[in-house]
Amino acid sequence: QVQLVESGGGLVQAGGSLRLSCAPSGRTFTGRPMGWFRQAPVKEREFAAAISWGGSNTYYADSVKGRFTISRDNAKNTVYLQMNSLKPEDTAVYYCAAGRPWAAATMTPTGYNDWGQGTQVTVSS
Repeated sequence: QVQLVESGGGLVQAGGSLRLSCAPSGRTFTGRPMGWFRQAPVKEREFAAAISWGGSNTYYADSVKGRFTISRDNAKNTVYLQMNSLKPEDTAVYYCAAGRPWAAATMTPTGYNDWGQGTQVTVSS
């Protein structure tokens, strides 16, 4: 099991940007697809973005497409979520997740077996 640590959350005004980072603690996520999910108060956890283990394929929820960009730096063992043009409805706890080694990236939470503790993103109007 890999412990994932997210950082970069915070409070931002609508239209602003944030960059989230995710890194495993003590281990590598080489060969693992990575995803970002988010959960707003009283809502289900929902998919935001995912990236294949090689980094060549990315996937986005319709609600963030064109505004968010997921990327990974395997040399630095870090995954990023660049969030631009933020909206109040993007307010949520954002979770980083790692899938099974060498598996395809997926948009469903069941495709990931290691999760971070989450980082709060709050967008004010």
